[in-house]
Amino acid sequence: MFRTMSLLRALIGTTRLVRHAPRLTAGLAPDDDVLLDAPDERMAPALVAAALADPEPAAKLLATTRDAAEWEDRDRYVSRLSAFAYSRDGWLEHWLAVAPRDPDALLVKAQLAVRRAWGSPARAERLRELGPLIQAAAEAAPRDPVPWRLALDHARGTHAGHTAFEALWEQAVRRAPHHYGSHVAALKYLSAQWYGSHRECFDFAEQAAEDALPGSLVQALPVRAAFAQLLAGPGHGVGVHRIDAALDRALALSAEYPAGDLWPAEVRNLLVHVLVERGRRHDALAEFGRIGPQASTFPWALVSEDPLRGFLEARAATVREVARRTPLRGAAPGPAIASGRDRTDDGGRPGRGGPGGHYA
Repeated sequence: MFRTMSLLRALIGTTRLVRHAPRLTAGLAPDDDVLLDAPDERMAPALVAAALADPEPAAKLLATTRDAAEWEDRDRYVSRLSAFAYSRDGWLEHWLAVAPRDPDALLVKAQLAVRRAWGSPARAERLRELGPLIQAAAEAAPRDPVPWRLALDHARGTHAGHTAFEALWEQAVRRAPHHYGSHVAALKYLSAQWYGSHRECFDFAEQAAEDALPGSLVQALPVRAAFAQLLAGPGHGVGVHRIDAALDRALALSAEYPAGDLWPAEVRNLLVHVLVERGRRHDALAEFGRIGPQASTFPWALVSEDPLRGFLEARAATVREVARRTPLRGAAPGPAIASGRDRTDDGGRPGRGGPGGHYA
C-alpha cells in the first residue's frame, strides 16, 4: 500500500510538471540570456577600455562618482575594476605611472592589494603591510567613505579588536551614514564566522534596516545575516521567524525596483537563494522573475563551483517544485505575480547621488 501511494504521488507530480512547467518557464529569462555580473552602461565602456590597456574611461568614471558623491556607484565600480585588475593590471599600472597621486587610482590600487592579500595563506601578515596604502587612499579623498569601507574589511582580516573597529566605523558613517558597503563590512565583522555571533549579526542588521532610507539596499541587510547563519550550518542561531521577517522586508524592497534592474541584482540573487533554502518556493519563483537575466557571483560562488550554473539549477528546481505542487485544475502562478509562503519546514534610489548604501 505504501509503495502504491508513493508511485501515485510520483505520477501525479510528473503530470503536473508536464502541464505547468512550460508556462512557468515562459515567464523567466531564457538560460542563454542570463548573464553573470553584467556591467551597467557606465561601467561597460571602462572595462572595454581597460582590456585595451586604456585607463582613461575608468579614471573619468571614478572622478565623476567622487565629484558627485555617488558613493554607492563608486564602491561598486572600484570593486569591479579591482576584480578586473586582479588578472589584467597593465592599465592600472599605466594609470598610476602617469598619475601616482590620483585618488581614484590609489583607491583601486588599495582595493586590489587587499583582494590579493585576502587570498594569501599569510593573509593577516600580508594585510597588515597594506595599512599605509589604505590610509593614503583615504587622505587623497577626505569625503569618500569607500576607503573606510576598505579599512573595515582590512581590520577584519588583521584581527582588529572591537575598539579599533568601532573607530573605523565612526569614520565611515560620518562620511555616509547609510552606505551599504560599510554596513556589509560591519555585518561580516559581527558574524559568528568572525568576531560576533548570529544574534549580534541579526541585531545589527535589523536595526540598520529600520534606520535605512526608503528604497535603500540596507533594508536587505537582515537577509545577509540569514545567509551567514545558513552557511554556518545547523546550530545555535536566531529563530526562523526572524529569518522570514528579513525575507518579507527584502521582498518588499525588491518590488520597488523594475524587473531586470541591475542596481538591486545582487540583493535579489541573495534573497532568492535564502527563499529557496527556506522552502518559500512561490516567493522564490516571483523573485527569479524580477531578477530576469541578471545573475550575480554572490552568493552562488559560495554554494556552487560554477556560480552561473548554480543560479540556473536553483531556478530550474524552483520551477519544478512549484509545478509539481500546483493542482492539475489550478492555474500555475507566473513568476512575476507568484506570492505566498510554501514552507516544508518549521516554520527612488537613495545614495546613488549622495551619501547613501557590497556587493559581495
